[in-house]
Amino acid sequence: MKLTLFILSLLLTSFLFSHTSNATVTCGDVATKAVSCVAFVTGKQPKPAPVCCRNLKMLAASAKTVNDKRAICRCLKEGVNAFPGVKDKYLSQVPRLCGIRIPFPVSLNTNCDRIN
Repeated sequence: MKLTLFILSLLLTSFLFSHTSNATVTCGDVATKAVSCVAFVTGKQPKPAPVCCRNLKMLAASAKTVNDKRAICRCLKEGVNAFPGVKDKYLSQVPRLCGIRIPFPVSLNTNCDRIN
């Protein structure tokens, strides 16, 4: 049930941000890729699943512009804030554990407007 609420919140967020940004990445894209990481960021798995890491690598590669980076950040932040089980200590570990460079800090407290 919580997973369904998380996916629904990301899809609703996609409608909000798809019309307010010049980014080429949509919240729907972000939701599709990020959903595979839910078990880790909620503490239900000891490490991110390989599909989570693959999806986030694709997502990071798609962040070509500042608007893309900010849009991805906003989508992720809205999605995790709508899902109460996400723990910041796990969320911030995802890039390191997946061996990827995310072009902004991964945290529940990230200010997406400061991303360059």
